[in-house]
Amino acid sequence: MSRSRRKHPCHGVTTAASEKRDKQRDHRRYRHAVQQRLAVCWPDEAWQTPHWREYSNPWMWAKDGKIFNTLADNMAPRLWRK
Repeated sequence: MSRSRRKHPCHGVTTAASEKRDKQRDHRRYRHAVQQRLAVCWPDEAWQTPHWREYSNPWMWAKDGKIFNTLADNMAPRLWRK
């Protein structure tokens, strides 16, 4: 387990611990839309799956990307050389 620790000093931009609830909400909304389209579509009729971005916007989730910790004071000495 020599590779079990974080290799790169990056973390989320905000203080949110996780985006789990946001992902669950958006996936439920997307699955519901797919089920609705399947319900109204005839069996021999061609239909397209709705695009994922119609029902999800990652920019509205709790964390907004990642940032690298570049300050030497906050970094471990083993990462200073990088």
